[in-house]
Amino acid sequence: MQPTIYQSDFYTWARQQADLLREGRFDTLDAEHLIEELEAMGARERRELANRLKVLLTHLLKWQFQPDRRGASWARTIRVQRMDLSDLLNDEPGLAPEIPRAFDKAYSKARLLAANETGMEEATFPKQSPYSIEQTMADDYLPEGD
Repeated sequence: MQPTIYQSDFYTWARQQADLLREGRFDTLDAEHLIEELEAMGARERRELANRLKVLLTHLLKWQFQPDRRGASWARTIRVQRMDLSDLLNDEPGLAPEIPRAFDKAYSKARLLAANETGMEEATFPKQSPYSIEQTMADDYLPEGD
């Protein structure tokens, strides 16, 4: 069986679909694959939100629980993740309702990563985030050392 253009040349397929949409030729669209791709785009945005939260929360935990290791690199990572999260949410305001669920999942992963990266026991880090979503996203918030 010959592969479809969707399978063999995604770029050309995407351009063709865009042209068909522009021309109003909806009856010739590859609707099944177009729907899949649109749903995948939304999933990618949610993954980016979760990944940025995970990196940010990991660094906040390291900042709080390893005060003697604090440095410009951690501060920079925290600042960059906050800026990138802000940009993402400004560009994609529909992601805002996803934040609470993404935050909880990201914290669970951040806790494991912080334990792995610091060599500290996982039990060192609270099971629930010690930071609110607002604190996590605030430009001027850094947790105190324990």
